[in-house]
Amino acid sequence: MERDKIRRQVIALRDQLTPQDLAIKSERAVENLFQLAEFMAASTVMFYASFKSEVQTMGAIARCLKQGKRVALPLTLAKEKMLRPYLIKDPKRDLKPGYCAIPEPDPDLAVLLNPQDIDVVIIPGSVFDRNSGRLVYGGGFYDRCLANQAPASFRVALAFELQVIDASLPLEAHDQPLDCLVTEKNIFRFERTGY
Repeated sequence: MERDKIRRQVIALRDQLTPQDLAIKSERAVENLFQLAEFMAASTVMFYASFKSEVQTMGAIARCLKQGKRVALPLTLAKEKMLRPYLIKDPKRDLKPGYCAIPEPDPDLAVLLNPQDIDVVIIPGSVFDRNSGRLVYGGGFYDRCLANQAPASFRVALAFELQVIDASLPLEAHDQPLDCLVTEKNIFRFERTGY
């Protein structure tokens, strides 16, 4: 219950960002992302397609494609409760509305990717703490993907500073830790063991 309450409160705050603030803060967060050595060295990156008031990712996706990186986005398999990564080359052509109307790869146009080939996973979320903890939206899709399909990938969450809380989040055993949290103001790095 506490997890749901924290999640609702922070998403409500994030939803209050004006379109201008959303664009400016997203651009700053993406600039910080592109400062990460692990990200710049990556040849294959899995992004999320931003939805509603999340940090906007389409500009970063286009920039990566222009740089020659392989870019994957996840297709959500709701019944199996898992993500399947597909390589895209043109977001306007290769994406269509999917799970919860979020843009997802069209399997008829995109190329299926072995998750173990992903160097960096860019992760969405609702709330983050300063100890690598994160709350997503409740489906656990990314937790299963990180634990079972791409455990060695470098894990980066993109968020706004208002989504980062000082207290430790009430995490559960299946919640996967981050390697890095990037906001419009900060880059938080964490030590992850056991993979």
